[in-house]
Amino acid sequence: MNNITLTIATKNKLDELKITLESLKEIILAKKVDCIICDDGSTDDSIIEYLRENYPMILVLKNRKSRGIHFTRNLMFSKVKTPYALCLDDDVSLLTCNSLGLIENYFDKNPKCSVIAFRIFWSKKQPITMICNEDNERVKSFGAGACAWRMSYWRMIPNFLDWFMFYGEEDFAAFHLYKKGLEIHYVPDILVHHRVDVKSRKMESDYKLRLRRSLRSGWYLYLLFYPLKLIPRKFSYTLWMQLKLKVFKGDMKALVAIFLALFDVFLNLPRLLKNSNRLSSYEFEQYQKLTNSKLYWIPK
Repeated sequence: MNNITLTIATKNKLDELKITLESLKEIILAKKVDCIICDDGSTDDSIIEYLRENYPMILVLKNRKSRGIHFTRNLMFSKVKTPYALCLDDDVSLLTCNSLGLIENYFDKNPKCSVIAFRIFWSKKQPITMICNEDNERVKSFGAGACAWRMSYWRMIPNFLDWFMFYGEEDFAAFHLYKKGLEIHYVPDILVHHRVDVKSRKMESDYKLRLRRSLRSGWYLYLLFYPLKLIPRKFSYTLWMQLKLKVFKGDMKALVAIFLALFDVFLNLPRLLKNSNRLSSYEFEQYQKLTNSKLYWIPK
């Protein structure tokens, strides 16, 4: 039996998914991992047809309408039968050889580790070198699109809140895990290539939607987990910085996104209060001492 299940969420990105699967082809075809892919409401069935023709060993799921990454990850994780899950976005390639062995060995040697955060290189091109001198380290959070989970610990916390739709699932899990006394570790020996040009995203057609969802997820997390006395200051600071760095410099799309995000917070306030799992002031103080999430690796 395999110990790891590969999970990939995708939507309307067949070309990117093909590249990702090519980087994993050896382990998939050799059945070294179980594999689950969920199509979150693509506009056609091309992804489903491609997977059934080329990767019949993969369990393929499809949301007939888009339900968001939180719902989709919950769905895939509910199907995982192995002790661990390797979670990748559809535009992430695995560059490190023997990643499966590294994941298993690390979890075996670190029983309090719930999530392994990988070293992530963001660019359309591969890194010029894979060498780094970073050490394993406990961190606050992780990138959900490139990580490994110990599934027994995922089952100890609530499911991701599907009305978030996008963004925030990492910190949602991180706070719950922290409250359980569990840890998230950054393991740079496992390198992945996230094939995205971060700077160009602002020019894409969904920039306003992405910003709206990013802002509201951050504000949702304040209301779910932060000590009450800290929320007004954190909320007002992030709002001011968005105005200062975007709106006052002429970014009117950002202004619209801010107003819509504020409306979302107001609309979901009852649900946020119902699902809150607030850190005490002491817990929050200790949490802040952890190393920040390491999401963007730059080769030297």
